[in-house]
Amino acid sequence: MKHKLIIFDLDGTLLNTIGDLAAACEAMLQQRALPQHTLAEYTSFVGNGIRNLVKRSLPEEFRTDEYIDSAKADFVEYYTHNIHVHTQPYEGIPALLASLSAAGVKIAVASNKFHEGTLQLIRYFFPDINFVAIYGNREGFPLKPDAQLIEEIISLGDVAREDCVMVGDSAVDIQTAHNSHITSIGVSWGFRSREELIEAGADHIADSVEELQTLLLR
Repeated sequence: MKHKLIIFDLDGTLLNTIGDLAAACEAMLQQRALPQHTLAEYTSFVGNGIRNLVKRSLPEEFRTDEYIDSAKADFVEYYTHNIHVHTQPYEGIPALLASLSAAGVKIAVASNKFHEGTLQLIRYFFPDINFVAIYGNREGFPLKPDAQLIEEIISLGDVAREDCVMVGDSAVDIQTAHNSHITSIGVSWGFRSREELIEAGADHIADSVEELQTLLLR
């Protein structure tokens, strides 16, 4: 089997989290009597961490560091207590992870979501899967597409670089794989378009979980 370590993005790849991310932003904006956004708009805001999501949701004149930090704190407070109201795994994902685990493949998560939220969601939705690493964004660590997070996971997985693959739904994930010199697989069911994945230079694109499983277990 080619892939011994599979590193998954979280939002838009394993879980459809957009409803709860949007709700947390909307609650923060409503609290400040600021204009709100559509669900479709939020899909273009996500992907580069919570702070950037909050920043993009704010009107331009409110995008000062102090205001963004305050808004982010309110976002995190709401989101942490309502993190899986609307969130669900994409159909077929739990079975895929179980199959990979049963086949002896090492599985990890590398997300730009804040670390505590990443842990909370993985433990809630996939409690029976043994992940070699679960990492969200931690203070003092760079966001994807910086390669540092992937390098740490590869070290923990104790596998050769050529046996690793990154799976994600956005150009950020594809660039992360490129920066880490590992294979990339884009999934088209997430928050970004298939065209974005193609333009980013994904090595492979899966349009269904079944296609992804074939790519990973071949």
